[in-house]
Amino acid sequence: MIQIAVLGYGTVGSGVVEVINTNYSSINKKAGEEINIKYVLDLRDFPGDPIQEKIVHDFDVILNDPEIRIVVEVMGGVEPAYTFTKKALLAGKSVCTSNKELVAKHGAELLEIARERNINYLFEASCGGGIPIIRPLNSSLTADEIDEIAGILNGTTNYMLTRMAREGCEYEDVLKEAQEMGYAERNPAADVEGHDACRKIAILSSLAFGRQVDFEDIYTEGITHITAADFKYAKAMKKSIKLLGYSKKCGECFYAMVAPVLVDPDDPLYSVNDVFNAIFVHGNVLGDAMFYGRGAGKLPTASAVVADVVDEARHLHRNIMTFWSSHKLSLTDISNSQRAFFVRVKGDKEADEARVKEIFGKVSFIQIEDLPGEYGFTTGIMTEAEYEVRAERLGNVISRIRIRQQ
Repeated sequence: MIQIAVLGYGTVGSGVVEVINTNYSSINKKAGEEINIKYVLDLRDFPGDPIQEKIVHDFDVILNDPEIRIVVEVMGGVEPAYTFTKKALLAGKSVCTSNKELVAKHGAELLEIARERNINYLFEASCGGGIPIIRPLNSSLTADEIDEIAGILNGTTNYMLTRMAREGCEYEDVLKEAQEMGYAERNPAADVEGHDACRKIAILSSLAFGRQVDFEDIYTEGITHITAADFKYAKAMKKSIKLLGYSKKCGECFYAMVAPVLVDPDDPLYSVNDVFNAIFVHGNVLGDAMFYGRGAGKLPTASAVVADVVDEARHLHRNIMTFWSSHKLSLTDISNSQRAFFVRVKGDKEADEARVKEIFGKVSFIQIEDLPGEYGFTTGIMTEAEYEVRAERLGNVISRIRIRQQ
């Protein structure tokens, strides 16, 4: 019997218990041994819940129990999750987690500790919820050199953008709806400002490129400025607006970004809607691959965590996880990256056309009948720095959205 402990009995923690109880027989068969939850750590008590007999309030009970071989960290946040995880690994216990904040900040260090002790630190659920992406990057795609990752990495914002596209709603209205349905938190900043997607693309980039990508270095832009008017233009151009986390190797340069982008219908990410997520990977041998599924939610996330438990149970004395170097990967400033832009401008198209072409060169204009006093246009490919100079020269720019290049 393999004894495990679960740190945290919130949404994901209770989901882990539920998944193990529901699929107990098949999980044990795949693990090759019976898996038993001996402890659940939480500050609270749960009278009337069968889990109460396993509840402990002191982490040292778990740390000092030699029977505990695997620790499931689903507390969220950096502390005390980092302290508990590090102590568990140093004590020779494998750890798995769904904690993207912790993995993004301390993943390289924790992976190194696990490698030195021939145990495992696994985090499949940290980036795609129920979507398997860490394991493919760690095993199935190791023959490739990954040069690009792009993903819809946040179900809340994808749901909101889908509603805006379908119903013509404004941002404030779909945010309120998302909060009422439980998709968005009361304080939605982590989702709508792009911070959640930023941490996830930092983890994926670190794995893909083999060196530490600090999420603080990634240019991050959320969806708070996207309006119903933007979707009218997108519809006229037969495009959709998605919040993407993106990283790419170009020669010796590495770029990473989180921002709303316009996506063409032939792009595999175009049809990813509602709370679904998708991660696009390009390898120099494989070419294109995409991983799709529910990127969040109690049971999908818990399912990915339990898959890591099974993996660790099968490899109690063998490290199976690729680790990335703690040496920092320096990202190239996005001002040097190139792309096309969609630009909205306050003014009269007929009066401004010659000047727009003089400043931006060849452009394609778009006008929406029920949006008087403004117009839009798409540019050719240019650097971010070039765009900023030209937009400042033009003046009266309402907004701009980047256009994804395939």
